[in-house]
Amino acid sequence: MKEKRPDPDQLLKAVSKELKQEGRGHLKIFLGAYAGVGKTYAMLQAARQQLEKGLKVEIGIIETHDREETERLLEGFRQLPLRSIPFQGRVIQDFDLDAALSSGANLVLVDELPHANPVGSRHAKRWGDVEELLAAGIDVYTTLNVQHLESVADIASGIIGTPVRETVPDSVFDDAVEVVLVDLPPDDLLARLDAGKVYVPVAIEHARQNFFRAFPNPSRPSGRRESASWCASALRKHRSG
Repeated sequence: MKEKRPDPDQLLKAVSKELKQEGRGHLKIFLGAYAGVGKTYAMLQAARQQLEKGLKVEIGIIETHDREETERLLEGFRQLPLRSIPFQGRVIQDFDLDAALSSGANLVLVDELPHANPVGSRHAKRWGDVEELLAAGIDVYTTLNVQHLESVADIASGIIGTPVRETVPDSVFDDAVEVVLVDLPPDDLLARLDAGKVYVPVAIEHARQNFFRAFPNPSRPSGRRESASWCASALRKHRSG
């Protein structure tokens, strides 16, 4: 039997990425097709494993959206101080990049990678903060919904019926050392929505009528609903096509 030889282009690509990552922090992305599938929860579970190994893990910012099960997972972690920013007559709290850079952490958790930073921040989007942490040699765990990838935002808008205003460059996604797909079947996701585990009760009906509409898979003759991974798979095919 003829031995299958490694693809030299793939080997070169792997070596180049390894050299590029040398001295940089490692980025791990918890990727979902929708809000509420459990990305932040999965990220905190993975971070706890690193904490138990003795790594210095710091929470830069976590968006719990008042989910009790997520807030319980914060126990035992050190929360870095947030930055207070005056905004339209009130003060909001957001991620403090300088506090993270000076923390001495091995790993920093930065939720919601596409998030727009307040006016006057060093970087317009949170992914810019993450890039600076990685350049400083600090590992980062973060979360991202697939529709926020720059190359698929337009087709995602067509699928979900909602404009995607905050995006992340594909180059940031491609530099991730690891991507973890976090998924839920549609019925389970809608059950979580109704139970108040995705949004606060006042926002549930609006979400159900808009972003959280179950739809059939047009590629299946039965028209049966598929899990969120179908959406992620379709968008990945669009990127590569």
